[in-house]
Amino acid sequence: MSPAPPKWSYVYLLKSKTDSSIYIGCSSNLRKRLEEHRKGKSYSTKKMLPVELVYFEGYRTKEAAFEREKRLKYHGNALRCLKSRIGGAG
Repeated sequence: MSPAPPKWSYVYLLKSKTDSSIYIGCSSNLRKRLEEHRKGKSYSTKKMLPVELVYFEGYRTKEAAFEREKRLKYHGNALRCLKSRIGGAG
């Protein structure tokens, strides 16, 4: 019997279509989380609506995903480099 596949976690960037602000998040269920954002069920992005997914990265562990999210949120250079790589996203 083979072991269960790893549960992936995702770091994602949302961009507001009204003011171009960026939100950085992390989730193990990206589709569900995006739906929550789009329906205004997330306090953090409610005032940014409508939002669009502009980027995401997958990680094999939630610890790795949370570490990446933290780097993007609290170390400006990491986010600057990512924006440069994906074409500005904000």
